[in-house]
Amino acid sequence: MTTLQAPVRPQEPTSVETRGGRRGRRTRERTNWPLTVALALASLTVLAPLYVTVSMAFKTSAQSVDGNAFSLPSPINFQSFADAWKLTRFPVSFGLSVAVAAITVTLTLLLSSLASYAIVRHWSHRFFRWSFFYLLGAMFLPFPVVALTQIKLTALTGLDNPVGVGILHAMFQLSFSVLLYSAYLRSIPIELEESARIDGASTTQIFRRIILPLLSPMNATVGIFAFLASWNDFMVPSLITANPSLQTLPVVQNIFQSQFGTNYNVAFASYLMAMAPTIVVYLIAQRWVISGITQGAVKS
Repeated sequence: MTTLQAPVRPQEPTSVETRGGRRGRRTRERTNWPLTVALALASLTVLAPLYVTVSMAFKTSAQSVDGNAFSLPSPINFQSFADAWKLTRFPVSFGLSVAVAAITVTLTLLLSSLASYAIVRHWSHRFFRWSFFYLLGAMFLPFPVVALTQIKLTALTGLDNPVGVGILHAMFQLSFSVLLYSAYLRSIPIELEESARIDGASTTQIFRRIILPLLSPMNATVGIFAFLASWNDFMVPSLITANPSLQTLPVVQNIFQSQFGTNYNVAFASYLMAMAPTIVVYLIAQRWVISGITQGAVKS
C-alpha cells in the first residue's frame, strides 16, 4: 500500500538571502559618471563665488587687493561688517528692502492666484484665453523698454517711492506667476467645486475654502520667486525712487564702487549680509518650491 506524499516545493530564499540578493543588485548598478561630473562642475559655479564672497568679507583692505581672491583670510577681520553696517545704513536700507519685498509677494500671490483661477475655469471664453496669451507676451518685454514710461507714471501718481517699486515688481512678476498657477490649477479636479456648488457655496467661498488651501505648494513657489526677484533687483528702485534716503539695499551697496576702485572687503561683507536672508528663506521653503514646480507638470 503506497502513501501519498505532498509535492516538494522549491525552498524560498530566506530574508537574509533576499536582502543579500537585493544588496548585490544594488552594488552592481553602475554610477552615471558623466552626469556626476556634470553636476559637480555645475555646483562649482555656485560654490566658488560663494567661497570668494565669504573669504573676501573676512579680509582686511590690504588682503583684499593682493590679487588672490581664493586665498584664506589671515588674520580673520570682522571690521568689514561694522564698516558695511554704518556705510549702508543697514537697518534702514534692510527694512526698506523687506517692505518692498513684502508688498511684492503679497500683491503677486493675490493677483496671480485670482487671475489664474478665472482664466483656467473660463478657458472656453475668448476674453480669458486671450488674456492668458497677453500676460505670456509680457514675459518677453524687458523693463528697460518701458522704463521711461514707468518713471513718468510713478512720478505723476506719487508712487516714486518704495511702495511704487513694490507695485511694479508685482506687475512684472504677474506673467510668470500666472503661468505657474495656471498649470497647477489644471491638475485640481473641477468635481470638487461642483460638489461645493451643489451644497450652496459661492465662487468666493469655493476659492477661499477649497482652492486656496490646495494652492499652498504653488503659493510657496511663487512667493519665493517674487521675493528673490524683488530683493535682488537694482534697476527698478534705482530709477523709480526719487529720494536717495529711501533706496533699497542693492542700490545702497553701489556706494562701494568709486571712479578709482572698489572697497572690496567692505563691499563683500555687505553682500554677505544681504544674501543671508534669501538663503535662510529658501532653505526653509525649498521643499514647497520643488513640490510646486513638479506637481501639476504631469497631467494625472
